Amino acid sequence: MSTEALKGRVHSFQSLGTLDGPGVRFVVFTQGCNLRCGCCHNPDTWKMNEGTEYTAEEIVKRAVRYREYFKENGGVTVSGGEALMQCEFVTELFTLCKKENIHTCLDTSGCLFDDKVKKLLSLTDLVLLDIKMTTEADYIKYTGGSLYKTLEFLRKLEAVGKDTWIRHVVVTGINDNKEDVKRLSRLLKEFSCVRKI
Repeated sequence: MSTEALKGRVHSFQSLGTLDGPGVRFVVFTQGCNLRCGCCHNPDTWKMNEGTEYTAEEIVKRAVRYREYFKENGGVTVSGGEALMQCEFVTELFTLCKKENIHTCLDTSGCLFDDKVKKLLSLTDLVLLDIKMTTEADYIKYTGGSLYKTLEFLRKLEAVGKDTWIRHVVVTGINDNKEDVKRLSRLLKEFSCVRKI
C-alpha cells in the first residue's frame, strides 16, 4: 500500500534571488502566514488555502536545475508567508536538499517553536530572522504578532549555535528613528549566533 507524498502550498518561486541569504538562491515563497504586517510586501501569501501544491521532490528537481548559478556559495531559501506554518513540508524539502548537498536557509518571523521546528532547524544552515519592530506594543500594533515570541525563538537559535541573520524592515515615520536603531542594537547584543543585521 503506497502513501501519498506530503505536499506543501507554494505561492511562487524566484529562481535567481540575491536578497534572501548568501550567494544566488532558489527561493520558495510558501503560502500562509499568521501575521498581518502593515508593511508586508506580499500579502497575497497570507491565506493558507491558496497557492499551488507541490511535493518536496518536485521543488528540489526545480532547484537543482539552477545549481550552475548558485554553486557552493548559494542554495535554497524557504520564505513566505511564514515558512513555519508548513514546518513538516519544509523539513522534507530541506532533507532532500541536504541529500543534494544544497545549502538551506529559512526565512521566518520566529513566531512558532515546537519539536517539529526543532527538527527543521537541525536541517537548516542559516536562519534569516525577521524582527519587525523593537517594542512589544509596536509589534502588536503593526504585525499582530509578538516581539517576545521572536526573541524567544532567537534564544533557541543561540542555544544551538545556529547562524542567524537579522532582517529588520525600516518604515518611514514608524521605526526610522535613532531610538529604534539603538533599541534593536540593545536587543541583539547578547546573541553571538547573529552574524549579520
